[in-house]
Amino acid sequence: MRTAVLPLAFVAALLLPACSWLGRSPEIAHHTPVASPAEKAYAAGATALHEGNFERALDQFALSWKESPEDPAVSRDFVAALEALKKSGDEASRQGIPEEAGKKWTAALRYVGHPATKGKAISFSRTELKGSVDRLSSALMEKGLKEYQIGNLDAAIEIWRSIIAYDPGNLEAAKSLRTATTQLENLKKLPPSK
Repeated sequence: MRTAVLPLAFVAALLLPACSWLGRSPEIAHHTPVASPAEKAYAAGATALHEGNFERALDQFALSWKESPEDPAVSRDFVAALEALKKSGDEASRQGIPEEAGKKWTAALRYVGHPATKGKAISFSRTELKGSVDRLSSALMEKGLKEYQIGNLDAAIEIWRSIIAYDPGNLEAAKSLRTATTQLENLKKLPPSK
């Protein structure tokens, strides 16, 4: 009898862990739907729009539109972000922050004409926006030249750098910046006057 109990104890030890799930409710896997790349980009764009980061919003909406061009929410919010970016440039200009205005207007120019805007009403045209950037650059060039003419090279350099910050292809500002920077470096090499 003792020899019969030993094998039974061994079998019970093997089966006990296998039966441990008895008495517990079975776990049901909860499946969370995975967002598509378009949905993720749209959500990131909506967050950026809400936070006032309009350029990031446009970047994300452009990605979402590329994946899902038929989504009307993407086009609607793309246009809203574009309008907000342009208006934030207008506000920076009104507040006397020309570099910020130039950066925002130039960023908006990159998105004017994006396919997501097709058939949507926008309160400005590419031509109007480019005109704003050109007028700003012209006014800053003139201001920089006045500073240069009175010998305030540091101020002139700062102004021309602000143009290059939003319009890196501005050849006139780049040339003026090189000239003034070279002159300033040469002046620093001169021995102090006695």
